[in-house]
Amino acid sequence: MKIKIAYLAAALVITAAGVAVYLQFFGHRTSTPSVIKAPAVTIVDQPRPAFTLLDLHAKPRDIAEWDGKVVLVNFWATWCPPCVREMPALMQLREAYQSKGFEIVGVALDSKDAVAAFIDPLGIEYPILIGEQEGLQLTALYGNRLGVLPYSVIIDRKGVIRHTLISELHYADVEKLILPLL
Repeated sequence: MKIKIAYLAAALVITAAGVAVYLQFFGHRTSTPSVIKAPAVTIVDQPRPAFTLLDLHAKPRDIAEWDGKVVLVNFWATWCPPCVREMPALMQLREAYQSKGFEIVGVALDSKDAVAAFIDPLGIEYPILIGEQEGLQLTALYGNRLGVLPYSVIIDRKGVIRHTLISELHYADVEKLILPLL
């Protein structure tokens, strides 16, 4: 009986903590936007952290490769449903604005094998980098204090982070954020 009460108490504490976190970050909103700006973090208006990760062909890719472009770095995983749902919009955005200096860089928080098997049938053409465990640390460096996915940042042509975004991205919402930077 005491064990059941202890489990019930633990469940109540966990539920209360979840509700408190939700209310802290999202409870003050009167409507649900499709793109949620992340809580204020010091990374916004700061130079982007440097990193190098391998792509699907085991080629090292440095974030500096895209200096001079507006870059959306998208942290995602194959097991994350909202990450998968936003991919068509990301592909469309890249197709529409790549000629104007826009690029998307996906950082998968998965193994190379899982990502390769997942990406091949989708026809994704933007760069996909393999983050694995290092990707978890990188997403935190880029301001993801909560460790949520999907998580994206928009970097301007000078390498300064202008927006941090949590939740599934939608074409029109991202378009509004990148157009002033192009």
